Amino acid sequence: MAGKRKRRRNGRVSIFLLTMLITIAVGSVVLLVSWAFLGNRGMVLAAVTVEGEVFSLFGGNDAETEAAAETEQGKYADILNNPELMAQQNIYTITPAAEGEVSLVFAGDILFDDGYSIMAKMKSRGQGIEGSIDSGLLGVMRDADIFMVNNEFTYTKRGAPTPGKAFTFRADPAHASLLHDMGADLVSLANNHAYDYGEVSLTDTLDTLQSIGMPYAGAGRNLAEAVRPVYYIAGDLKIAFLSATQIERVDNPDTKGATETSPGVFRCRDVDMLLQAVSEAKANSDFVVVYIHWGTESTTELDWAQKEQAPRIAAAGADLIIGDHPHVLQGIDYIGNTPVIYSLGNFLFNSKTQDTCLVRAILDEESGSLKSFQFIPALQKDCRTTIHEGTEKARVIGHMRSLSPKVQIDEEGYIAVPEN
Repeated sequence: MAGKRKRRRNGRVSIFLLTMLITIAVGSVVLLVSWAFLGNRGMVLAAVTVEGEVFSLFGGNDAETEAAAETEQGKYADILNNPELMAQQNIYTITPAAEGEVSLVFAGDILFDDGYSIMAKMKSRGQGIEGSIDSGLLGVMRDADIFMVNNEFTYTKRGAPTPGKAFTFRADPAHASLLHDMGADLVSLANNHAYDYGEVSLTDTLDTLQSIGMPYAGAGRNLAEAVRPVYYIAGDLKIAFLSATQIERVDNPDTKGATETSPGVFRCRDVDMLLQAVSEAKANSDFVVVYIHWGTESTTELDWAQKEQAPRIAAAGADLIIGDHPHVLQGIDYIGNTPVIYSLGNFLFNSKTQDTCLVRAILDEESGSLKSFQFIPALQKDCRTTIHEGTEKARVIGHMRSLSPKVQIDEEGYIAVPEN
């Protein structure tokens, strides 16, 4: 996997026999030293840790022993040392690259369908993802502790296209490795193309992503799986990522919503279930990201549903709201202390020449609060995405300022964070 070094899933690998031998040796030394110095003044408390489990060798206060071990391993030590629980609750771990902070990066829509121009160009260039995304952007994406992108297509060779749908997308499952190449740590499947070749195309997508160890949010084999967040424990922070879609806004959409017994996406046309999921995620984590498919295509204007839902999502406990679907950039706002970018636009989606972006949020590991929020201008052109510099960078930041009258954006794209 190019450029990634960070994700660990569901527990740690141990050499049990060697660990036990070391434990016995350490315990013997502690016993001898304790008796030598303390004589018959009573039993002393000595604890050793074996793969996160605390063993009290000589009696004592178990609560104190466990507290000491947790201090050494962090406040989520009990979760990190329970692989079964991590698998059950969809929890992953990373080690932050920088001490005391965690970096999150987000991009918009991507497409790896061989029938469209992005993959045709990528193949003709013969350079893989490096031929389609420049080194400046790849550096930001790969260096992020957690990078999330919208997977706006299915991975399957089966199924039939949805009748009457203008654009239906499916990619060869082998192309899923490109996600790792670009540095992705999880993807959103909550969009209006996740069901383009029927139910089998969605379930094949889930199988494909699982086979390469790529977490996903916003779709599943049933409603419980579609709704559940992806959690990352990064140092002493637990971060929840939820995804949902309010597109299409009809009673019987082509992209089926998941039910208790059938596969589909997490639909939030009626936002109440999303609000409940956000509230529950907030109760179980330090920071909540909501990545939502909403808005109207090809316009910078916000629609009624975005305006109505954003404040309610923030009030439910979202600490950051990331929007996509319009295929163009839309404005940035703060709702209280919750930043919202209403649309990231296309990232690597078609041959159209248009401005796009990455956004980067830096979290303080100690407090769990947002330290900085940055808009990074980029350009999609000729099926390649490059970072903007100089006058073009200034132009796009100026455009975003015009779309975001309530926030301050400096020349490097940093959005002023409100004081608490």
